This record gives sequence, structure tokens and C-alpha cells, in this order.
Amino acid sequence: MPNLLFISDNEAFKEDLWGQIKTYAPEFTTATDDNHADLLVVDDNKSILNSLKSKGGNKPLIYLSSKDDDFADIYQVINKPFSLSNFIDVIKSAINTFENSKEGSLEFNNYILYPAAKEIVNLRNHKTTKLTEKEVAIIKYLYKNKDKIIGKNDLMQEVWGYAADVATHTVETHIYRLRQKVECDDLSAQLILTSIGGYQLKM
Repeated sequence: MPNLLFISDNEAFKEDLWGQIKTYAPEFTTATDDNHADLLVVDDNKSILNSLKSKGGNKPLIYLSSKDDDFADIYQVINKPFSLSNFIDVIKSAINTFENSKEGSLEFNNYILYPAAKEIVNLRNHKTTKLTEKEVAIIKYLYKNKDKIIGKNDLMQEVWGYAADVATHTVETHIYRLRQKVECDDLSAQLILTSIGGYQLKM
């Protein structure tokens, strides 16, 4: 699930738009900060926009503007008022474009993950392995939280949308199959580490 960080000083507008996103684009979830976001949306605040731009990074950045603004160095400006359908199309297109780009790939431990293509390449032997949507989502979530050990319940909620403590064997089964598909006999090629309390992507 792509994580969207929506920054707005207007809490009522933010809450209303998020409600619409959850209804018509339920694949998007809320990011807590820009480090864990796949897509950034800034509502009519140029100082925050400039701050995010100055930090660099290659994530798509969308600006909602009450004026006829134009910025050449961000993904898109949407002038207010705007139609919900157009906004949904833009955020979906932004994620699709980003994940199909070189910048949208994830690199770790001599692997490259291409989320949109649902492929992972082992650079040790240049083998490409096709993944399922859930397997890609598991790797992406572990990558975003690479400095943490992620519990089974967190993965259930993020990847499957299930409540905590429901069928955690589903996580174990998917991770076991993912390891079997991708890892080779070399110990250095471990994909996911099992730790006390959960899982962590090997970097």
C-alpha cells in the first residue's frame, strides 16, 4: 500500500479529503512523516513546500494551490477548487510513474526491488524473480522501517488490513515462501531476518 503524507493547516479540509481518499482510493494509507511516505501532498503552504524541496529526495510532490501557481521542479500543481476524481487520478498516476522509474526501485543487500513490475533482482547471480503483490508490500514496508523490528501484527495491519492478533500464521507463511523464492544458498543473500518480536529486512 502506498503511503501518502498530506500536510495542511486546514484540519477540516484535511479530514474531509482523507475521508474521500479512503472511500475512492483505499489502497493509500497515511504516512506519519516524509521519511515513510511514498507521495507528498502539501496544501497551500509554500514555506513547507520549499522545506521539503530543500531536503531533496525523489518522491513525487504535489502542491494544492489557491492561486495560479506553477513549479517546474515538483510532480504537479493542482489549483483549487479541484474535482475529487482529478485529484485521485493524479495521486494514482504519481505513484505509478514513480514506481516504474529508476528512482522508484529499492536497493538493499545486493537486491533491487522493482515494485511496479513486481520483480526482485539478485545482483549476485542476476536472477530475476517475480513476486506477488503481498510479497512486494511486505518488502516495501520492511524497507521503510529498516531500522526497526516489525511485528507480525504490524505487517497484518499494513499488508492485509487485518486487525491485530488475527491469523498471524499468514505472515509466517508468506515470508517463508518469499525466502524460498528469492534467497540462494549463500548466507549473505538472506532477505528477511527473524528477530525476537518480528522481522527486519537485511540491509
